[in-house]
Amino acid sequence: MARFCAICGKGSIPGCKYKRRGARKLHGGAGSKITGKTMRRFLPNLQKIKINLEGTIQRTLVCTSCIQAGKIEKA
Repeated sequence: MARFCAICGKGSIPGCKYKRRGARKLHGGAGSKITGKTMRRFLPNLQKIKINLEGTIQRTLVCTSCIQAGKIEKA
């Protein structure tokens, strides 16, 4: 099963993780410098719940924003 929402199709999106060196200017330093970038994935908050999808009861992955917005009907 792919990791995406069955209602809105929200899935993972790519991003970067930054490695920094040096004290920030706020703390009296010369400023932090980026010394490395690593790719990572931002995953949606998916919950496995039973929903009524087009007349059939299915156990699917749904994101919490769809659950909170009331876009689904729980079984």
